[in-house]
Amino acid sequence: MKPTAQQLKQHTPMMQQYLTIKSEIPDTLMFYRMGDFYELFFDDARKASQLLGISLTQRGKTGGNAIPMAGVPYHSVEGYLAKLINLGESVAIVEQIGDPATSKGPVERKIVRIITPGTITDEALLDDRHDNLLCAVYQAQNSFGIASLDIGSGRFIVNQFQHTETLQAELQRLNPAELLYPDNFEYVELIEHLQTIRRRPEWEFELSTARKTLNQQFGTKDLIGFGVEQAEIALCAAGALLQYIKDTQRTNLPHLQSIKLEQNIDSVILDAATRKNLELTQNLAGGFDNTLAEVLDHTVTPMGSRLLKRWIHQPIRNVNILNYRQTMIQTLIDLDLNAPLSEPLKQIGDIERVIARLALRSARPRDLTRLRTAFSLLPELQHLITELPKELVSNLSKEMGNYPELLALLEKAVIDNPPVIIRDGGVIKEGYNAELDQWRNLAKGATDYLEKLELRERETTGITTLKVGYNRVHGYYIETSRNVADQVPAHYVRRQTLKNTERYIIAELKEHEDKVLSSQGKALALEKKLYEGLIEQLMPYLQQLQFTAQSLAELDVLNTLAERALTLNYVRPELQSERGIYIEEGRHPVVEQVNKTPFIANPVALNDQRRMLIITGPNMGGKSTYMRQVALMVLMAHIGSFIPAQSAKIGPVDRIFTRIGASDDLASGRSTFMVEMTETANILHNATQNSLVLMDEIGRGTSTFDGLSLAWACAEQLAEKIQAYTLFATHYFELTSLPETIPELVNVHLDAVEHGDSIAFLHAVQEGAANKSYGLQVASLAGVPSEVVKNAKYKLQQLELGSQQKVTQQAQQLSLPMVEVETNPALTLLASIDPDDLSPKQALALLYQLKETSI
Repeated sequence: MKPTAQQLKQHTPMMQQYLTIKSEIPDTLMFYRMGDFYELFFDDARKASQLLGISLTQRGKTGGNAIPMAGVPYHSVEGYLAKLINLGESVAIVEQIGDPATSKGPVERKIVRIITPGTITDEALLDDRHDNLLCAVYQAQNSFGIASLDIGSGRFIVNQFQHTETLQAELQRLNPAELLYPDNFEYVELIEHLQTIRRRPEWEFELSTARKTLNQQFGTKDLIGFGVEQAEIALCAAGALLQYIKDTQRTNLPHLQSIKLEQNIDSVILDAATRKNLELTQNLAGGFDNTLAEVLDHTVTPMGSRLLKRWIHQPIRNVNILNYRQTMIQTLIDLDLNAPLSEPLKQIGDIERVIARLALRSARPRDLTRLRTAFSLLPELQHLITELPKELVSNLSKEMGNYPELLALLEKAVIDNPPVIIRDGGVIKEGYNAELDQWRNLAKGATDYLEKLELRERETTGITTLKVGYNRVHGYYIETSRNVADQVPAHYVRRQTLKNTERYIIAELKEHEDKVLSSQGKALALEKKLYEGLIEQLMPYLQQLQFTAQSLAELDVLNTLAERALTLNYVRPELQSERGIYIEEGRHPVVEQVNKTPFIANPVALNDQRRMLIITGPNMGGKSTYMRQVALMVLMAHIGSFIPAQSAKIGPVDRIFTRIGASDDLASGRSTFMVEMTETANILHNATQNSLVLMDEIGRGTSTFDGLSLAWACAEQLAEKIQAYTLFATHYFELTSLPETIPELVNVHLDAVEHGDSIAFLHAVQEGAANKSYGLQVASLAGVPSEVVKNAKYKLQQLELGSQQKVTQQAQQLSLPMVEVETNPALTLLASIDPDDLSPKQALALLYQLKETSI
């Protein structure tokens, strides 16, 4: 709420200005520029002091009370901003926009931008190898709409779907740095785990407002041309997101030129559990080590790295695109172009985000030199890809473009190694602008003049220690020691007295000072104007430059996948229209890189006659590794990558599901078994006959009979009703009898060999069921005390000897309720009557009789 005039009256003019601006953003930290510092006051100062570990001081008093204050130097502000952003905070930057020379009272200031976790573009604040997304979610009845924007690239995507499971999967895929949601959102528990969520007024998500805001941004009459017109729920989210960006950036967004609707039909769908279990870009501990991305991501540009991770998280089903990628990879290998392409690509840098900063007019001098370097390398890259078949690179080459006129402009205008910021000048090259050169020469001439003046005054006065100097506070001066003060000429005017020296000014030096300072100021003002003019000349090329960045990122990814295929001995999978998954000597792409011993390759064959593999074998035998490697190879094939195998044929796959591992969700009140059953329910509801399903140890979180029954029923449902490609690992050996009744099921096992009390895992998949679980041997390997293992062996013998008797007893116990049912008097009475022969009065009498009988 804006403070009233009466409330402001008790404060100083500067504090009045501060409080007025702060009232616009009460919940956001405000960095208020004062000289060489950004200052924070009152509650902001207290909060920043705690979060940043900086001193909390005081600045005078206002309204009779001391003002808490904390500050950070402007030249090192990025480190402090990065820390705050990582903590999920937002920061408003308030700069001086008025001229101190003409201002009466405090210099005019205003908020120039608000930095939030989802809207940052500063290089120092971003992880250059991961997307930084701002997202918004909206709900209408049972449907959800999500909009995501990467302000660093201008990529604006919407999606619309049903079911909370899909919402969870989308949030995990997007991993937003910041998420907006309306006041009336019903599923806050699904988003509260995200680092930064912001509740927004419901009216910001109105459809009519969203359409208007989006059309204004794109300069269109309607949104039909983007194919999003009917996705109304998603548009509500997109409108709120775009308005939030405009509110925070306080500038035009010319690089946001389109919006795209993503549809699940275009992708191989991965649910949240699958993304987690397969450790695509993040391992189970939350790190990057031992993930699929770590193995594949040898890209040489940050934008290529981000694109590869998007491909990994969103495998596609378009066989034409996949075949194009595969053919490009194979051709790059055949022509041995990996190293020649990598070298220039490595020097390109992250021009995708440079272009975004250019669009937001926040580009720094070194951004321009990066663009210049990229422009100079494009002809070399264009020449290299001419070796590829024309049908493969015609579109790629066209989008990559060439910019000789922009290259010439930047070579002429910007020095080779400019400073980080334009603030103090020194960016524009000599010879670019005659007027600038003139002012600079005048300022440079000051050094020669001062040297000559110092020499002359020494000779004239006879004071050999006389010096001519300059500082920012007092300007130019003539300095002598105090013990020669009597030799100082009468026309010297004392300017400053120090402990052992005196400083003077003379008319000639003052005149020179005015001229120099004037020339420096004019040179700096002109240089900033020329710099802004350079950015203005680049603005018409924004869209074309975005296409260039996209094509370079794609070339980097394809070139990297070619190198990975060659280095890691990957093979091109054949994508076929017939159902089935056939892989010869497949390997786990991550485990084989971690293993110190050679990886044991294994086959898999799934088709309509072999829909499910019942996988048995010992713990640590490799069941989970085998299942995951099949899923990862199928996923890799659907990003266009080659895969770790001898050969592969893969038919249509619409979804990949995994139910692997044991974990709880105590924060939501869900036990390990509840999580297992929730994931299982999701699979049984959403899997189709073209889905790949991985089920590991279903039912192990409950009693033996409950667990076995659930596992049996799930296997039957997947095999007979859903008919999905399924890998079903289990320790319930009873399930190995399923193939006897369902011919499309096949038993396979991972074998092991015993050596006395020890065990050796062969990790080789064999046809047929395992005949032993080797649980005691694994316990011994794990370090369980020998006396415990020995006792367990004794118990095992007892259990095995008594198992048949126990089964008989359990069967008898299970039959007891049936005996009771047969002798129940009420049921006997009911069985003896014919309801059609009863009158209403007789029926009522019978009801009373039944009640007495049951009692």
